[in-house]
Amino acid sequence: MKEKYQVLIIGGGTAGIMAASQLARESPEITVGLIEPSDTHYYQPAWTLVAANTYDFKQTARPMSSLIPDSVDWIKSFATAFDPHNNRVNCKDGSSYQYDYLIVCPGLVMDSAQVDGLSEALDNGTVCSIYTDPEYVWKSMEAFKGGTAVFTQPDTPIKCGGAPQKIMYLSAEAFRKKGTFKNTNIVFATPGTVIFGIPQIRETLMKVVNRHDIMLSFGYRLRAVDSREKIAWYEMADHESYHNVNKDIKIIEDGSLKGIRFDFMHLAPPQAAPEFIRNSDLVNDAGWVELDKHSLQHLRFKNIFGLGDVAALPTAKTGAAIRKQVPVALDNIRSLMKNNTLADVSYDGYSSCPLVTSYGKMTLAEFDYDNRFTPDPKLKQMLVFDSSKEHWRLWILKKYILPYLYWNKMMKGLKV
Repeated sequence: MKEKYQVLIIGGGTAGIMAASQLARESPEITVGLIEPSDTHYYQPAWTLVAANTYDFKQTARPMSSLIPDSVDWIKSFATAFDPHNNRVNCKDGSSYQYDYLIVCPGLVMDSAQVDGLSEALDNGTVCSIYTDPEYVWKSMEAFKGGTAVFTQPDTPIKCGGAPQKIMYLSAEAFRKKGTFKNTNIVFATPGTVIFGIPQIRETLMKVVNRHDIMLSFGYRLRAVDSREKIAWYEMADHESYHNVNKDIKIIEDGSLKGIRFDFMHLAPPQAAPEFIRNSDLVNDAGWVELDKHSLQHLRFKNIFGLGDVAALPTAKTGAAIRKQVPVALDNIRSLMKNNTLADVSYDGYSSCPLVTSYGKMTLAEFDYDNRFTPDPKLKQMLVFDSSKEHWRLWILKKYILPYLYWNKMMKGLKV
């Protein structure tokens, strides 16, 4: 290991491996170090399919050693603190490393402690999550005999904001196949105001919601989970509203809180930047790395860049967003090295959410900072001419093509 690197990367997730691989491929003369303690890298976008018993969990995992380029030094430790004024990162094992340029992309962490009772309830009994144990989700779905199935999400930013819906639609179909749907009431409790922010996608999803008679409860902020009594407790927002009201769903009140009794519950836990990020000088008041949203350069420390889920960017936290972010950050770093100025590149906030709507169909939401629907013209090569509609070809994209591109292109430093 070197004591100093021209580029030091924190995190071996999608952003970190992409950045390291692109630098190794395109700029082999640059010395690169990557700080990452984990032995295994996961393709998490497939975990929804794992939870629906249509994808093998083992296929989502690869050894970290197989993905980090040989020319990149793998620093197998936990980053614990920054010293941005001296261009240094400290690690849990007592080591520290200097850098000319730093890329911060450690991903985010599940923060179940934000919801009372969630740590004890999660992946235990009737409460499950694709974010923590997708195989347990399927076991829970198999064990469900009918009643109220609650799907919910927190009021924090989360990885792929559409994921809690995807598993809900797949669960509805799974319940139909096993014959329990007729005895099942599904409710989606969300702190938001609409099912999805892009009008074209929202129109399609509302048809799916109506197809499964799903009750939408807007303005629901999850505050506690009582696993013993099977009640999810919510604080209500000013924009409380409902769609497909189901009188069989038991809602109770306790002071300012509303509770929904459940027999099955799937949720996305609250999520946050890792503690060493939140306690650093790099973050904004909300605890995310503050960046220029177009250059991805830190607002105060000009030799630091941020990528991925930990970045304070007004767009969805997805792998598709990272695919567009990495080249921008690297072009800017190389330009700073060579010319002491940023390159003529800009990230427009592109993100994408593949919204699986059934076994065999999907719609694809692609959008930018302005929430404009921006479908990739290459979809026409797949004979998909309106990706806002459900299509079986998009399911093929999700289940087969995207994993192939991830492992064989993105993780190897090739731009896609």
